[in-house]
Amino acid sequence: MNYTDRLQNVSVLGAAGKMGSGILLLTAVEMADLKLLPENKDKQFVLNAIDVSPSGLQGLMKYLKTQVLKIAEKKISWLREIYASRADLVENGEIIEEYVFEVLSLVQPTSRIEAAYGSTVIFEAIKEDPTLKVTIFSNIDKNNSNKPWFFTNTSSIPIGNLNKDAALEGRVIGFHFYNPPAVQKLVELIKADKTIPELVEFARQYAKKLKKVVVDSNDFAGFIGNGHFMRDALHGIGEVEKLSEEMPFIEAVYMINKITQDYLVRPMGIFQLIDYVGIDVCQYILSVMDPYFPNEELHSKLLDILLQNGVKGGQNADGSQKDGFLKYEKGAPVAVFDFKDKTYHTITAFKENCDKRLGSMPTAFQPWKVIMKDSNKTASLSQYFKELKGMDSLGAKLAKTYHQRSLTIGLQLVKDGVAHSNEDVNTVMLTGFFHSFGPINDFMTS
Repeated sequence: MNYTDRLQNVSVLGAAGKMGSGILLLTAVEMADLKLLPENKDKQFVLNAIDVSPSGLQGLMKYLKTQVLKIAEKKISWLREIYASRADLVENGEIIEEYVFEVLSLVQPTSRIEAAYGSTVIFEAIKEDPTLKVTIFSNIDKNNSNKPWFFTNTSSIPIGNLNKDAALEGRVIGFHFYNPPAVQKLVELIKADKTIPELVEFARQYAKKLKKVVVDSNDFAGFIGNGHFMRDALHGIGEVEKLSEEMPFIEAVYMINKITQDYLVRPMGIFQLIDYVGIDVCQYILSVMDPYFPNEELHSKLLDILLQNGVKGGQNADGSQKDGFLKYEKGAPVAVFDFKDKTYHTITAFKENCDKRLGSMPTAFQPWKVIMKDSNKTASLSQYFKELKGMDSLGAKLAKTYHQRSLTIGLQLVKDGVAHSNEDVNTVMLTGFFHSFGPINDFMTS
């Protein structure tokens, strides 16, 4: 079965979710583009959008229509070539409308898992729960005579375990899209010891067609991305707990968030990132990873406390940020949650005092948005960190400690064989997390 044949009948599990909808969009466009090629005119293509939420599936179709319209407008030259023989399609608007119809006509929304019983490829983007994934994989595989290939979007669960527990005989691969899949360029590719070579080859071809940057991770819980992010987050939480011994908790959260965003020149602070991913999601990922690393404590009591108080973070259905460690207005943090009195305290009430305590920023500092557009980014960052290295303020000390911990985590991922190289670690953090520089660098040592 070649690449095109394999994609004639595909299912996406969790299709109405944030990750699933993006995977569905990318796959629908890829399948439609294959269908439109002259050599495939007699082939049938079906994409099952499977989700437990009927209302979510309704919203999914609206999302797909909007996004496919944008995609069609960008590829109008190719579409004009494809539809050149169609005398009824003259204007760009007519061509775009026809393409949107072609894509959407492939998608069959359903809440019935049975729809996957005829698929040859299954993309899974459901809850990060190994037991649930294994149950669903096993159910599909037992009822599907095609011996389907499973692409799991897990960001933490070892692929070998899923393969063994679901008895998939090597027909499962980790294909970790980053959020949101339609925008993010990075994919972590994780094969287990028994993953069949044909599946790996197909996965690479599919990623190439989607124009993704692929980084191979070995099959360790958390892989490269969460392997770094979770430990980086735990360091931030630990720094807050230490600072809280001499200052209010809310001020400590603000300061470490500022250190990670401004001093380390990242797109958002560590507590904003935890909120974005979801406090509950982060805690669950840690619970998945923890048993595999007996020499580390991959758990946070502080996250437990926040969840007990109903503070979860994550996103609303419209993509807006839910409150977590921080309270948000129009996407910007405006307050910090204090678990002691269970209320949010406005940042403006203590910001000036905290900034003064941290000390002045290096004169070479440029915000993340500015530095990312700097044609001499590396030189500018080198100058910035050279100045930071020579400073003795509280902010500088905290930043240097955080930078060193990030570097140590990155090096350990390579040493432990999770990542193949320093470059792979850096690529994941640069491409998947949009950091301005990779964690394995010599900015502080040169």
